[in-house]
Amino acid sequence: MNVSLLDGWFPWTVQAAALALLLAAAGRRDRPWRLKWGPMALGTALALTAVTAVCVLAFAGITDPIPFGVWLWSGAAITALAVLGFGWRGARWWRRALVAPAVLLALFCAANSVNIATGYYPTLDDAVGELTGQPLPDQITLGEVASIHGRTRTGRIVQVDIPDTASGFAHRQELVYLPPAWFRSLNRPKLPVLEMIGGEFSSPDNWIRSGDAVKTADAFAAKHNGFAPILVFVDATGGFRVDTECVDGPHGNSESHLVKDVPPYIQKTFNAAVDPHKWGVAGWSMGGTCAFDLTVEHPAVFAHFGDFSGDKGPYIGDKEHTVQELYGGDAAAWAAHDPLTVLAHHPKYQGVSGYFGQGDEEHGQIESAKALDAAARKDGIRTTTGSTSGKHTWQTGSATFAQALPWLAQQLGVPGTRA
Repeated sequence: MNVSLLDGWFPWTVQAAALALLLAAAGRRDRPWRLKWGPMALGTALALTAVTAVCVLAFAGITDPIPFGVWLWSGAAITALAVLGFGWRGARWWRRALVAPAVLLALFCAANSVNIATGYYPTLDDAVGELTGQPLPDQITLGEVASIHGRTRTGRIVQVDIPDTASGFAHRQELVYLPPAWFRSLNRPKLPVLEMIGGEFSSPDNWIRSGDAVKTADAFAAKHNGFAPILVFVDATGGFRVDTECVDGPHGNSESHLVKDVPPYIQKTFNAAVDPHKWGVAGWSMGGTCAFDLTVEHPAVFAHFGDFSGDKGPYIGDKEHTVQELYGGDAAAWAAHDPLTVLAHHPKYQGVSGYFGQGDEEHGQIESAKALDAAARKDGIRTTTGSTSGKHTWQTGSATFAQALPWLAQQLGVPGTRA
């Protein structure tokens, strides 16, 4: 199961198998098929693929570019069905039987085209694990925390159900990473905390399965006598296809959940630090946008941020669509969550810091970070920047977090680090 879905032999093998099945299903047939029914099947497939693409682009609300492979393999699946329909009468039974697996493999290739472009599921094991809800490595329940030996060299992932008392936000199960040093004594150390937010299409475990955040934190802890920040893998959307941009609006009170529900629960349950200067928020893509926005809006809760490949502010398409979709048409709410507007009207910040990081091929995110960095510095926020090699994928987000964690740990005051 630990086979790459992003490159190597497996994706190419599946694509070759899908193409072979499609060609076998179509096959060489009689003259009427070649001159009439075959061209009709191909023309119909092309027309349906074009209509599907137009509908998706117009009505699905997807603002990111869609990989060409999605249309190519979706078209292949539609072609297989068209071949079945137009060639049913003259086809042998085994040609008809090949259509179903051809369609399934083509649809898999279409879905994996998105996965290759974003890096959500690096391996087949990651995909199956998340889609079937399998536990993560070193995942335990809250009741099992006391059973972990104090000499452990790795941290643990604890599944938690954080009450939505303040927000009423219908969220999924969230996860908490506790570093090795947390288990050494029953008098738990008051460790700093980083809330971790994923992208637009996400689940709370994406930072673990796709972003390697726990591996990064364990590696950091191994160099710092077992100490690292507590990482809280929060649910900022409530659903895989829900885009809240971490604001309170028609899709739920995401902001209130992240600001009002999560910190008190983590502080009480895990004896975490209470001082906001020991709290931060970090995220990739939408999560990076959220991290910066939440910090400039709520510096009394989060004093530090890690904005990895984020945008200039919460948005869904153009401003008009954003105001309507995220804020129910309330332009004042948009202004209250637009980072540049907030910074322009906020007194100078004290003790607030942040990290901007992107891949060197993320040109839009690089420009956004430059604008936000300049405005933040002007308003008293201490910032630093970093760059890794890559496009807008989870692998770039993973590398950026690994690069940023030592700096963020210093700002948070993790024991054994110096700011």
